[in-house]
Amino acid sequence: MSLSEEERHAIVLYRIEKARLALDEIRRVMPMKVWGMIANRMYYALYYAASAALIKDEHLVSTHKGVIAMLNQYYVRTGLLSKEDGNLFGNVFAFRKGSDYDDFIDATEQDINNYLPQVEKLVEKIILLATQL
Repeated sequence: MSLSEEERHAIVLYRIEKARLALDEIRRVMPMKVWGMIANRMYYALYYAASAALIKDEHLVSTHKGVIAMLNQYYVRTGLLSKEDGNLFGNVFAFRKGSDYDDFIDATEQDINNYLPQVEKLVEKIILLATQL
C-alpha cells in the first residue's frame, strides 16, 4: 500500500502527537507508582516516534520488531542515531515486553528512573528526524 504525501504527513503528525502524549501520560501517573504502566508508555513513546520517522521516509512497517530493525538500518547504521540510541530502543522494548508479559518480572522505580531521562531525549531526537525536510 502506498500513501500520498498528504496521507504520510498526516500520519507522521499523528504519531508524533501520540509519542508526546505517551510521555505526558508518564508524567501524570508517576505519583501513582505504576511502574509497569510507565514502562509500557516509555516504549510506546519511542515506538510512535520511530514509526513517524520511518513513515516520513517512506518505510512502511507493520511489526514492533520491524520498527526496531528498520530504525537500526536507516538511522543507526547511517549515523543519524548512535549505536547507544539503537541499543536503548531495543532494551526498552525488551523491558516493556518482560514487564507486560513475563511472570514475576515487574518494573521498579529504579528501572524507570534509569530509563526515563534517556527515553525522553531519544523520543525528541527521533521526532526531529521525523520533522526534518
